[in-house]
Amino acid sequence: MADKPCPPRSRIGVANFTLDRAVVVIDGMTPSPHDRSAWLQGPASPCDSVPRVNQPRRLVLLGAPGVGKGTQADLLHRVLGACHLSTGDVFRAAGSLSECEQSPAMKQALGYMRRGELVPDAIVCEMVRERSECLHCRGCFILDGFPRTLGQAESLKELLDGEGVMLTAAVNYDLATSEIVARLAGRRTCEKCRTVYHVTERAPKVADRCDRCDGKLFQREDDRPESIRVRLEAYDRSTAPLIKFYRDLGLLVHITATGSADEICARTISALAVRAIRSA
Repeated sequence: MADKPCPPRSRIGVANFTLDRAVVVIDGMTPSPHDRSAWLQGPASPCDSVPRVNQPRRLVLLGAPGVGKGTQADLLHRVLGACHLSTGDVFRAAGSLSECEQSPAMKQALGYMRRGELVPDAIVCEMVRERSECLHCRGCFILDGFPRTLGQAESLKELLDGEGVMLTAAVNYDLATSEIVARLAGRRTCEKCRTVYHVTERAPKVADRCDRCDGKLFQREDDRPESIRVRLEAYDRSTAPLIKFYRDLGLLVHITATGSADEICARTISALAVRAIRSA
């Protein structure tokens, strides 16, 4: 008996960028010019037309959990026109695809995630390698959530070198541990649509209720202060070699992540402009 054909691929849009992640909306949003279909669903699903940018920017964003990388990636996308390529979005989108739409690497990654285990570097790197065409995007790219380890950074460099693509900068967002703990400890997540709020920075209109769907808000276990400090210690161990790696390549740009999101974005744009002038 012949295998049943796969159903048409779902269209995936991205909306509601919050403190450090994007909420993936399936079939509920008209794709933007940067719909990222090839990134979210795999190379068999080409993106809509993406305009070419005047000043190409190919960036890697680094920073501890809660520093606001997702928010900055979205703002930089809006300002620079570069596509926001988040590995976290790929993982979240993978679960919405049918089994025959998932690549072998995506299936393996989902298996680890369902068991509550970390996805090994080799599988994460393979998922990015499957999407190597995205590294040639006309609008360039902002990598968010990858690389997280020295091994991933080395694999990314090998991939970029093989593709003939040059990285513009690795932007590292710095924030004091006490401020990160305050940010994450105040975060609340909707149990239905996964929208993220903050008790002081982005409070819902009605206490403990989501503005979008009226779902109940809860505090994730990994957003409790004791869990946050463990996550930050693990981040420091895995990321310290990353900082040296990109510094040695002459690509590291440090940005202080204090102030409003717009102020941090302006600081980033300014630092990148100065870097471009010096490199000219």
